Amino acid sequence: MITQLRKHIVQHGPALLRVPAKLTPFTVQKKMMLEGLTLVFKEALEDGDFEFLDGRWLKVEVRDLELHWYISYQDDKLVVAEHIEQEDVSFSGECNDLVLIAARKEDPDTLFFQRRLRIEGDTELGLEVKNLMDSIDLDSLPSPLKFLLQQSADFIQKGMQDAGAEKEVMNAH
Repeated sequence: MITQLRKHIVQHGPALLRVPAKLTPFTVQKKMMLEGLTLVFKEALEDGDFEFLDGRWLKVEVRDLELHWYISYQDDKLVVAEHIEQEDVSFSGECNDLVLIAARKEDPDTLFFQRRLRIEGDTELGLEVKNLMDSIDLDSLPSPLKFLLQQSADFIQKGMQDAGAEKEVMNAH
């Protein structure tokens, strides 16, 4: 029963979040995004590791939530925009997969080759973004954020495994 419920939540949870996420005003999304990025990338920002993104735009899209943001680095700080003329590189994936990547439960390269993570545009810039993401030390995150991320990723991972196991059983018959 719990396994079925977890599988159902993992499979259908993003669809339930889509409407509230889309109704959240961009100003609120921007504030949350900037605060979250600043927190997660505090050390990288202090070290100037985002200079490669200066004057360039990264699009981050959560496909199943129908959300996207454009991120750049200007005047020694991150900038988030709702619309721009042209992004330089785009990262897109499903909500569950992006949580698994953030928690280090899935390798971005593996998801890329499985076509679950899309990286389009300037390949070199995309590689720099990916390397910066890989350099995040999860232990440097505030404990409540780290706990929430790890628990969410564990829940999603188990729910996806439950769904995969059910598919294998159905295919065996």
